[in-house]
Amino acid sequence: MFSVKNEQSAAFEKVVLTDTIKKTQVTVLPACGAILHSINLHHNGNIINLLESYDSTEDFKVNAENKGFRNVKMSPFACRIKDAQYSYKGSAYTIEKFLLNGSAIHGLVYNEPFTVTRTWADVNSAGVTLVYKYKATDKGYPFHFHCEVSYELKPGNTLLLKTRIINTDTNTIPVQDGWHPYFTFNTSINDIELQFKSEALVEFDASLVPTGKLIPFKTFNDFKQLGDTFFDNCFTLLQNYSGPACTLRNNALGLQVEIWPDASYPYLQIYTPPHRNSIAVENLSAAPDAFNNGMGVILLQPETSVQFTTEYKISSLN
Repeated sequence: MFSVKNEQSAAFEKVVLTDTIKKTQVTVLPACGAILHSINLHHNGNIINLLESYDSTEDFKVNAENKGFRNVKMSPFACRIKDAQYSYKGSAYTIEKFLLNGSAIHGLVYNEPFTVTRTWADVNSAGVTLVYKYKATDKGYPFHFHCEVSYELKPGNTLLLKTRIINTDTNTIPVQDGWHPYFTFNTSINDIELQFKSEALVEFDASLVPTGKLIPFKTFNDFKQLGDTFFDNCFTLLQNYSGPACTLRNNALGLQVEIWPDASYPYLQIYTPPHRNSIAVENLSAAPDAFNNGMGVILLQPETSVQFTTEYKISSLN
């Protein structure tokens, strides 16, 4: 059985999805960019949260950028747009929203308040759908669209994430989508084993945008201890692989997280923050700077939509 509740605390307004048998709980924060705030599960007598997040709504509002955009929804672009500039249909645009070292990063909706449009719970799952209606507020993206996000907690500690981008503009618009979850086992990520089904490394220049070159990369196609490996890289995923695209495994704790994107997310970005208490594993529909390099960018026609889907599956190794 599953349940869904709206909860208000001093820190957050939350939507909580619960598997009442396993007691697994997933928390979503509508006012904070509809972020996935926590995945709490009972394991060996303890409650473990597998996401690094924020202390309060105020903490999110003040520190979302400073804390590395933990768990945010990236849309209508993900990662970076070099120098915050791109050209589209003969016009030049400059993104105004948050810049890092001169580049626009992580989209335009990451800290916007979403509205809950639907919740449900039955014997099969619990879920919530939220929407943000973007109204061309940034001069660098003068188009209208809706970003609709759904989370569905299913049996077996499986969380389905769906994003639907709906073009409500009169023009065809460029679109990219991504997620930015920070997974943690509450210990150093040096101790975890990592596997991801990469075909190639997307070579970056000094500003962390693609050069256009793909370098074969299969180092982590089999499980390997992360150790002190540093990542701030994008990879193309193998075609027609079996199993999850990426797995994080903590043998000491006896837990693993599997990430199962569908074909809408052919890129995987991995980032290891300096504190090394968590690791960002980002499903991307296109490469960084896609509005300039065209690597996976979608041109979405008026009154049409596109959907992006991934799943997180948590399992015990014991």
